[in-house]
Amino acid sequence: MPDRADAVVIGGGVIGTSAAHHLAEAGVDTVLLERGSLGGGASAHTAGMVRTYFPGDPHTGRMAVRSLNAYHEFAGRTGAPLGLRRLGFMVLFTDEQQIAAFEAGLPAQRAAGVGVHLISAAEARALNPLIGEHAVLAAAWSPEAYHVDGLDIVRGYAAGARNHGARLFTHTPVTRIDDDNTVHTPRGSIKADSIVCTAGPWSGEVAGMASVDLPMTPRAIEMLFTDVPDVPDVPDTAHHELPMTMHATSGLRIRSWKDRILLAMGMPGAGETREAWLGRISGHLGTLFPALDGIGLHRAWSGDFDASPDNTAFIGEHPNRRFLYAAGFTGAGLCQAPAAGEKLRDLLIVK
Repeated sequence: MPDRADAVVIGGGVIGTSAAHHLAEAGVDTVLLERGSLGGGASAHTAGMVRTYFPGDPHTGRMAVRSLNAYHEFAGRTGAPLGLRRLGFMVLFTDEQQIAAFEAGLPAQRAAGVGVHLISAAEARALNPLIGEHAVLAAAWSPEAYHVDGLDIVRGYAAGARNHGARLFTHTPVTRIDDDNTVHTPRGSIKADSIVCTAGPWSGEVAGMASVDLPMTPRAIEMLFTDVPDVPDVPDTAHHELPMTMHATSGLRIRSWKDRILLAMGMPGAGETREAWLGRISGHLGTLFPALDGIGLHRAWSGDFDASPDNTAFIGEHPNRRFLYAAGFTGAGLCQAPAAGEKLRDLLIVK
């Protein structure tokens, strides 16, 4: 552990490694501290998708467009290929008000650079043949959505950061932060000219050590697998690559995952049993995708993510001390990591 650094990044997920890479690339003497293994937190518990369309949120869409452009250039910047595979992203509308809201917000989405348009129910079924014939009225379709392994992003940015001189320490939790930005860990202490908080669900806890208030609350999510589907009307269902498909009302999301289907719909609500929650999911599946009615559901993985009050990430700095932060990505960290790293870099180097 060095005695000091220009920047100490706390958190080694996609946001933290992106920050470390962009800072080191800009010539900033950078140290990253991760309490576990790189990418071992929220970055490893995702649906493995990057997309640019976020319903009702063109600001996040703008960040995601900027980030997707960076992912297409990722290998050239880091030396690590990502293997992006296009799947597309679809949002199913089941009432007229949802369609009207989509059309009202379309100019703002287009202004943010997001490629999305309204398609008919028949067009939606052509893209995802599991959709029931009378299940939806229309859908939003955004082709710019890709499968990616979040750990590949973490490893690529970590390698890029090291190549530019950054030092990355894993299994090094932060135990205290002094008023002069001395960061204490079990491996020693380091004085930081600037602290960069990218600790995901633990960002509020880290910020609190520095007497900084980040108004965020961790949320839990569980991903589920279905049994291997066997749908006579869809030949070779197990190998049919489905786009990520989300129901606008319930938030249920499904996508292909090898020979099964991966899905998510949050976690049980307050006072709701797991059995009742699984029953709600099964009900929506049976209505929207009749071929999956009654299919077995199994736990895939679960984890926490950092959520902001309005589900929009906040990236900034404390007005009275050299403490920067990027948190509250509400499950969309993969989609915004490159732009977040660039913004943190710009905030720090203009000082």
